[in-house]
Amino acid sequence: MSLKDKIVVVTGASSGIGKALAEELAKRGANIILGARQYVTLCEITADLEARYPIRALAVQTDVTKEEDCEMLIKQAILTFGKIDVLINNAGLSMRALFKDLDLSVLKHLMDVNFWGTVYCTKYALPEILKTEGSIVGVSSIAGYRGLPGRTGYSSSKFAMNGFMECLRTELLKTNVHVMVACPGFTTSNIRVAALAKDGVAHGETSMEEGKMMSAEEVAVRICNGIDQRKRTLIMTRQGKLAVWINKLFPAFADKKVFEVFTKEKNPLIK
Repeated sequence: MSLKDKIVVVTGASSGIGKALAEELAKRGANIILGARQYVTLCEITADLEARYPIRALAVQTDVTKEEDCEMLIKQAILTFGKIDVLINNAGLSMRALFKDLDLSVLKHLMDVNFWGTVYCTKYALPEILKTEGSIVGVSSIAGYRGLPGRTGYSSSKFAMNGFMECLRTELLKTNVHVMVACPGFTTSNIRVAALAKDGVAHGETSMEEGKMMSAEEVAVRICNGIDQRKRTLIMTRQGKLAVWINKLFPAFADKKVFEVFTKEKNPLIK
């Protein structure tokens, strides 16, 4: 499916992968509706894209943890453009703390953003996407296939997202609606800096070597290509594919290898 002239909704669009997706979609001629909490930033992004590309862009202030915000995002898209072809559920939040130290409100907030944000937006967009036989995308993670130490809230929310998307895909099997789960590798974006600590305060720094990671722009290109080719699952790195298969075939070995990897991060939580 060519993205030219398509109507695409992107959540979490003010930075990182979401912002890169807005740029890539505009390059491909898509009209875009961008949702995020940072409304001023969204307006700056949409104005810049409309100035550089022959497309239309709309900014809608959206907190995906609020069902009414997600409903309004979709309503604004329909009122402005008359239809929706693609929904990209990209809004996401991470965390870094051992479960034994974690305030449970942090885990709940991760579920609200990563899982419920996807559910809310998809619920309200689905009737329109059924009409256009379009695409629903969940930007997930390898953490949704393999639990990662110090990321109980993040992994749990991504497992939940993956299960939701799989159920949805099966329910829609005879409708020609395309459902894709996209799993980037570790990506140079704001998500680790904004990751929540055990008390819910943002860490403000990354625990990983950013120079060895995928760029947000590379992830955006692959997601757009995946939509164009109507891919089912998009695991973007060799390391990610290996982790998924080892975890399926040799789970005990995977436990040990994941433990070893995470003892080597900056200021490791496990030793």
